[in-house]
Amino acid sequence: MCCIILRATCILAYRSGIPRRTGVRTGVGTLSKLVRSLRAFHRELNRDVPPVQPTDHVPSIGLALGGGFARGLAHIGVLKVLEEEKVPINFIAGTSVGALIGAVYASGVCPKEMAEIAGLVRFRDFARWTVSRLGFASNDRMTAMLRRWLKVKSFEELRIPLAVIATDFVTGEAVVFRSGELIGPIRASCAYPGMFLPVTLNGRLMVDGMLAYSVPTTPLRQMGAERVLAVYLKAHWVNSHPPRSVFDVIGQSFSIAQTKMSSLWQADADVVMEPEVQGVAYDAFDRAPALVRAGEEAARRALPRIRQWLQQPAVTPTHAPAVQPAHAALKS
Repeated sequence: MCCIILRATCILAYRSGIPRRTGVRTGVGTLSKLVRSLRAFHRELNRDVPPVQPTDHVPSIGLALGGGFARGLAHIGVLKVLEEEKVPINFIAGTSVGALIGAVYASGVCPKEMAEIAGLVRFRDFARWTVSRLGFASNDRMTAMLRRWLKVKSFEELRIPLAVIATDFVTGEAVVFRSGELIGPIRASCAYPGMFLPVTLNGRLMVDGMLAYSVPTTPLRQMGAERVLAVYLKAHWVNSHPPRSVFDVIGQSFSIAQTKMSSLWQADADVVMEPEVQGVAYDAFDRAPALVRAGEEAARRALPRIRQWLQQPAVTPTHAPAVQPAHAALKS
């Protein structure tokens, strides 16, 4: 190696214009500097460089909470299990009752307290019957109810980033709220067409977000979630019995449409949880304990898959998500 260095040094010295017959001392000094430089370069090349250590990357997880009126109380059970198992939720997106539950949780209310509140809620607490060509009821009472429940007033104050989904009634476009005050967007997201009056926000007529995203998985991807856990409250309004009112007709019609279009939002989900809520009436808030329990059971069925997320690199799904089936019948 020394011979190679010396030879390279001589070539560099020759090309650098070192005199061959005169100025010997000057040439020798320059030659010595070049030798030292090349030897230092050689040492640097052979220096042991520690290998790059891989970093443990925990994928960011988003939770999509679908709509379902009273059935949405099952979301509380899902949140309870995820919190107990220390599953980190980085983003939440909610439609209709999912928006309400997601906002209350993201504001700092724990699942245990939410379950206690849910046991006391009745339809009259957030809705009042009215005479209008646009609906049978108004959800304006939700304003006072949310002021009591929410620990903050705006999206910016939430401890977990939240997206609330509504639908522009005129254009049919999804409206994704992520900033500003909370109560108005939640009311708009919960304005079920035909039952509740539309809600006007920023000059736009808004209705329930389920018309745009019945389960808002896509907004979570747009927020940056690498893994998406979806909660789908699949239940028809009419089963063995015939429809009892116009609400059953409206609800059953939307339920059929949602089922037919479920593949759209499932494309952005990694795991879909389906709490067993079949047969629960839209206003059966008195069944809160059983609904919360159904959410817990669905979440625990999904835990093995979620734990795998925390050990594998995140990849956007290109196939159908794993659906956790509902097994046990809902108990009162």
